[in-house]
Amino acid sequence: MREVLAELIAIRERGGSAAMATVVRTWRSAPRPAGASMLVTDAGEAVGSVSGGCVEGALFEVGQEVLADGQARFETYGVSDDDAFAVGLTCGGILEVFVERVDDQTWPELAGIAASLAAEEPVAIATIVHGPHFVGRHLVVRPDHAEGTLGTERLDDTVREDVIGMLASGTTGFLHYGPEGERLGEGLDVFVASYAPPPQMFVFGAIDFSAALVRVGKLLGFRVTLCDARPVFATRKRFPEADEVVVDWPHRWLEKQHVDQRTVIAVLTHDPKFDVPALTVALRTNAGYVGAMGSRRTHEDRLARLKEAGLTDDELSRLHSPIGLDLGSRTPEETAISIAAEIIQARWGGSGRHLAGTDGPIHPGAPR
Repeated sequence: MREVLAELIAIRERGGSAAMATVVRTWRSAPRPAGASMLVTDAGEAVGSVSGGCVEGALFEVGQEVLADGQARFETYGVSDDDAFAVGLTCGGILEVFVERVDDQTWPELAGIAASLAAEEPVAIATIVHGPHFVGRHLVVRPDHAEGTLGTERLDDTVREDVIGMLASGTTGFLHYGPEGERLGEGLDVFVASYAPPPQMFVFGAIDFSAALVRVGKLLGFRVTLCDARPVFATRKRFPEADEVVVDWPHRWLEKQHVDQRTVIAVLTHDPKFDVPALTVALRTNAGYVGAMGSRRTHEDRLARLKEAGLTDDELSRLHSPIGLDLGSRTPEETAISIAAEIIQARWGGSGRHLAGTDGPIHPGAPR
């Protein structure tokens, strides 16, 4: 919804309506991820994209039908279907798309959602996309409260509890329940689109490798902070692309930060007086990735020092060191790509092998 929200607000302000098509699930090499949206407006315009051009023509017609009768639709497009070839989905992927009417009655919470996104406040939208009743109902969930209803108080309470966990990790996906919200039941499918602030990347050490990693981190969508205790090196001039440049001892600064499962911590100082205290703090946080630069000899020395500092084997097992995947990197830029590749692998569970030498779904965890 994020990419079409401004247009939705404009349509609402003029008293109009639109049909919104949202990708709710994908298989194999689908061109757009879950959450991608497209609008069909009451002025006959198409805004946004759900497939990069493959199925937009077909969805435009579906959107016009939804605008006319107000009935939500659940559409599937894939190469296994006759219609897939007709609409041009030849990439080998499958899309499930939920199409609903958006107007004053169906989406009264739009203004609040827009305000949350503009303020970078976490918000998630739970929508019933399949079931015996309440299809198209929404529950807007924030960390401390919820708006709207999915139809019953029990269902609202159950979904809200589950969505808060998804929102904390920035997860978008499906929840499945019984008709009345039973967690062990089935028949009612709820799509959850989570919109959380950008994940954080903390880079410790004001060196040339750090400058390259800052640039790559921004490309991956992180809010990047560069931290070093040496003011002569930790400057905005040397790290212009960082969101924040901090002059402080890394461990002291890190102790004051909010760290969640999406946070990446990269310790590139490879100097014991900096990296051992920083890693002692980092490995006891909820960070999804903690990596440290250095040779294998440096790594062994660092492990010994961390054990002396009191870290357990379980805590040390979280450390990615020497940092990065084995790509044969030499330059700072190549090393940054190596680190980024390992961060992506840690997040999604990839094997790190050549795709040409693997079988099955390209995206780990995708349904077959």
